[in-house]
Amino acid sequence: MTDSTLIHATEQISRAQQQLPVIKAFFDQPTYTVTYVVHDKKTKCAAIIDSVFDFDPASGRTSFDSADEVIAYVKEQDLTVQWLLETHAHADHLSAAPYLQEKLGGKIAIGEHIVTVQDVFGKLFNAGTDFQRDGSDFDRLFADGDTFKIGDLDVTVMHVPGHTPADIAYVIGDAVFVGDTMFMPDYGTARADFPGGDARKLYQSMRRLLSLPDTTRLFMCHDYLPAGRTEYVWETTVAEQRKNNIHAHDGVTEDEFVKMRTERDKTLDMPRLILPSVQVNMRAGHLPPEEDNGVRYLKVPLNGV
Repeated sequence: MTDSTLIHATEQISRAQQQLPVIKAFFDQPTYTVTYVVHDKKTKCAAIIDSVFDFDPASGRTSFDSADEVIAYVKEQDLTVQWLLETHAHADHLSAAPYLQEKLGGKIAIGEHIVTVQDVFGKLFNAGTDFQRDGSDFDRLFADGDTFKIGDLDVTVMHVPGHTPADIAYVIGDAVFVGDTMFMPDYGTARADFPGGDARKLYQSMRRLLSLPDTTRLFMCHDYLPAGRTEYVWETTVAEQRKNNIHAHDGVTEDEFVKMRTERDKTLDMPRLILPSVQVNMRAGHLPPEEDNGVRYLKVPLNGV
């Protein structure tokens, strides 16, 4: 079976030397998350990928310090934000997309399989009939193979399930923003034990991404510090991942990966912010509605996860 999306993305990358994206990364150490501002040098049009809304779970306090850094950069560079892109409904940080949209404009977008995530977690959090489970909180839902523009930059969407059912990667020029499919080569790959996760699908998604040209730049959504490394990094290449990824380098079979990933996931604690994050991110970054006392609440389902 021909993978037309992969072919299209490969062709796009081969053409991209004439339109390389300008990429600025913002690292949020409390959540180990990397937010990217990607823009077209010619038109000054931009996209913001995987933004962070600051949340202190101990106090319930929120702030926009991380998002304000992004806003300052966008204004300093005189950019026009067209898109606020999410690679998936994150379980480790809250999205600042609605705040950025209010300040900078742009359409909030995610993969079309977010509706599966909304259905699962809408039930878990007893979100009620007011919570729409049809993706309508987002301005655009992308399918595998969809294309769009950031100014004159070509973008191709790749559906890369496994970590969650809804993960997508964005191929922008010669760069790919891979979300939580994989991490830096010395850290390996993402977990696959969340509801709807699937280690076998994750392997297949990674091999699909690693079928892109060797020189393709890959940008991670997170970085952690494995033993022996003292600096956070988040950019690598297809060739480097294929050679050195400790979980999924060339030669690791699908069955070997599934066994490793399944056994490893059993030892992992849940992410610190999973319960608040999912409640917000399934709503495209919007907080749950105010209750009759004017206060918003995030729920903790006892023994529910």
